[in-house]
Amino acid sequence: MSYSNYGELCTEVYDLTKKTGQSIGGDIEYYRERLKHCKGRILEVMVGSGRVMIPLLESGLTVDGVDYSPEMLASCRQRCEEKALTAQLYQSNLQDLSLPHTYEAIIIPGGSFLLIEQRDESLNVLKRLYDHLQPGGRLVLDIFLPDTQFQCGPIGGTSTFELANGDTITMEQQLIEADFYQQYKVSLIKYEKWRQGALIQTELQRLAVRWYGVEEFKLVLEKIGFSDVVISADFEYGKSPTQRNQHFVYEAYRK
Repeated sequence: MSYSNYGELCTEVYDLTKKTGQSIGGDIEYYRERLKHCKGRILEVMVGSGRVMIPLLESGLTVDGVDYSPEMLASCRQRCEEKALTAQLYQSNLQDLSLPHTYEAIIIPGGSFLLIEQRDESLNVLKRLYDHLQPGGRLVLDIFLPDTQFQCGPIGGTSTFELANGDTITMEQQLIEADFYQQYKVSLIKYEKWRQGALIQTELQRLAVRWYGVEEFKLVLEKIGFSDVVISADFEYGKSPTQRNQHFVYEAYRK
């Protein structure tokens, strides 16, 4: 049994449920529109298997990607090759991020920033990203607030995913820790791969989410040194947030 944040089985399920170009609530359209005038390099942080990056590459933008998971990067690389797209992909812990380029824009779609579990680590990541922006460069990311269910135990029953080769992956998730005051929760997800009725692989994923208040995160960005922070709701630029179940998009500039 393997124990990984984003391992092989997790990546296979991710590829099935988050296909290339699959927009979530209009996020791909938003990022494409907001970045369309970029002439320089763009970096997608926590790029995963390229759901957002590949459509941006297809629109003519120059986009690099970075992720900690080698399995996710391998999937992203394969997807790019299938579409004859060229992209620089880097494997790195964001705490130690040191890339050879600075960027006109850095993006973190899909609420992925919330997967940085420790608050001090998240602040350090924002500092590293700030340093990788060109003067006047822009950080664009989206976050969300969690649901209000904090009772530890199983979540949603068992999900089943059929693979093209006939194998099946089952997924079970349970909430194992939650602290509303400290603003985080931790789930344990078990993946099992089955072939002709026999279990052939098992993987556990520890999934932590740390959230931020809408105005709180703006203050965090400003503390790092970002300026001209704009908060938009539901991937409509300039739309003011009004409800807790919206997506919140932040655009902030390096001075």
